[in-house]
Amino acid sequence: MAIYSYQTEPLLDFSNQEVREKYEKGLQLVEGYLGKTYPLVINGERVTTKRQYTSVNPAKHQEVIGVIHQADLPEIEVALQSALSAFETWKKVKPSVRADVLFKAAAIIRKRKYEFSALMTKEAGKPWPEADADTAEAIDFLEYYGRQMLELVEMDKRILSRRNMERNEFRYIPLGVAAVIAPWNFPLAILAGMTSAAVVAGNTVLLKPAMTTQVIAYKFLEVLEEAGLPKGVVNFVPGKGSVIGEFMVAHPKVRFISFTGSKEVGQSIYESAAKVRPGQIWLKRVIAEMGGKDAIVVDNEADLELAAESIVKSAFGFSGQKCSACSRAIIHEEVYDEVVRLVIDKTDNLTVGNPTNFNNFMGPVNDQSAFDKISEYIEIGKKEGKLVSGGTGDDKEGWFIKPTVIIDLDHNSRLMQEEVFGPLLAISKVKSFEEALEVANNTEYGLTGAVISKNRAHLEMAREDFHVGNLYFNRKCTGAIVGYQPFGGFNMSGTDSKAGGPDYISLHMQGKTISEML
Repeated sequence: MAIYSYQTEPLLDFSNQEVREKYEKGLQLVEGYLGKTYPLVINGERVTTKRQYTSVNPAKHQEVIGVIHQADLPEIEVALQSALSAFETWKKVKPSVRADVLFKAAAIIRKRKYEFSALMTKEAGKPWPEADADTAEAIDFLEYYGRQMLELVEMDKRILSRRNMERNEFRYIPLGVAAVIAPWNFPLAILAGMTSAAVVAGNTVLLKPAMTTQVIAYKFLEVLEEAGLPKGVVNFVPGKGSVIGEFMVAHPKVRFISFTGSKEVGQSIYESAAKVRPGQIWLKRVIAEMGGKDAIVVDNEADLELAAESIVKSAFGFSGQKCSACSRAIIHEEVYDEVVRLVIDKTDNLTVGNPTNFNNFMGPVNDQSAFDKISEYIEIGKKEGKLVSGGTGDDKEGWFIKPTVIIDLDHNSRLMQEEVFGPLLAISKVKSFEEALEVANNTEYGLTGAVISKNRAHLEMAREDFHVGNLYFNRKCTGAIVGYQPFGGFNMSGTDSKAGGPDYISLHMQGKTISEML
């Protein structure tokens, strides 16, 4: 039972004209500091380097969001030493004080909600509702993890027993220096969650944000500083993953790695972290979330309008650039034609364009590389199945791809098996609910999934046999809520670390038992 009350941050009501006007003002505020230059932050000091990265608006290539100095190996080594030094004092700071930093940071972001959301619209290409949800989730992580830390402290007090004149105590202690390697698709929420969980547990951090969303990360670091986080506890070290990311993962003094990103990079991190190097006196811990090939199963006993709505929103929200996005719809043959018709109708009515315009449901994909890869998969899909919606893209001004639907795919086709991080939906037909679950499980991933059905026996079957970390019934498969729907998957979707769950903080700590004769 929770001791410390927690409530999620409410989402903005964009039907309210005043809310829309405030968001417009947020965009104007962000536009006022576009193109600025940002340094590294090591031990609280601003550090410039010889290399810079230019962050651009994915909806408008020519618009520069910011120029960010990039770390190389010498800067990472200095940052690591700073984090090691800061750890010696930060680990002894009272957990309640560490939690207060998170609560203060949440309050600051809450006051600057429109600015942070507008910045994500600009730098990450997020439509207004998606950006608002990202900001709200960042606040939720800060509030929730602060309370979870306080819960652990209370548990430490309760787990104490006497046996034969001996007092036994159990407590959690911090691990050490964390390498936090954050993604671009939730550039505030996931970055804030990964960083704050490590920090509130008493660890120090080397923070490497995703290349394309570094300004958002820098602004978050400023929030932590304003909230009172001491120097060196979080060090902002953006740079190339193939250089500084690999260096951090392999360094013998880095205690654990917190990673969200692709399966390929996650596997590489896991392999490298498992290797014990000279001077290393521990087995490194890896907390990883690595994506999915998520499916919505539609039963023959289902609300077909709900099914189509759930599929389309899950597949094309934020251009399908969520690890939880529905990339496969698996539909019973008895309702297949009707659900496909509804999906096509709803997809064709989606608006695509610059997300600074509130009326656009979908914005751009992340960058040229993403645009090219998704375009290649669309061509593969045309050969494997039947294109019924979308299928075109335009990268002249921004990286825009129309929401695309390909039907009549074989269960083992590439489009039904391989992760495509973009607005591309694969649809396949099955003859029974049992077959639908077999197809749903027929990937190397196991992150999210949904079942649309009115048949209670089938829902109960899915509870047991649909092998994903987050399973939803009669709703979309995206939008996990911090504290209520702990998020993380099985198999190649990661280490099932369950971000936003009651045991997540403990993954950033280690247990210590103390016994004293009385």
